[in-house]
Amino acid sequence: MYNYGLIKFKKFGTDELGYLSAIEEMRDIPFHIKRVYFITDVPPETIRGFHAHRVLRQVLICMQGSVTIKIYNGNEKTEIVLDQTDVGLYLGPMTWREMSNFSKDCVLTVLASEYYSEDDYIRDYDMYLKECETFYK
Repeated sequence: MYNYGLIKFKKFGTDELGYLSAIEEMRDIPFHIKRVYFITDVPPETIRGFHAHRVLRQVLICMQGSVTIKIYNGNEKTEIVLDQTDVGLYLGPMTWREMSNFSKDCVLTVLASEYYSEDDYIRDYDMYLKECETFYK
């Protein structure tokens, strides 16, 4: 599938002392980080997302617990379970996402390439499909 990918971060440490994973922009993360936010305390059975971004790129990292991310690029659909602190999910522009199956203790961290802009969101699925026709040509 185009416009997404898993990023494996370096993990240092031992079972006796614990582990450390470092993340550096423009090395591990393929963009400059302009915004960081966290999704927590999601009620059971809640599905979030239902949108794409025109420009924004993101890396999603599940810092605790687990979450399922369904992604679609206009042609292909896939589903990824995030449940490791040393793995991030890169989502490029024009990638539709839906997040579900949040564990009770889930902490989902999102690193974003741009500052918040409501104009960058596509929240209507039919409009998203129309914009995909020109984006992916």
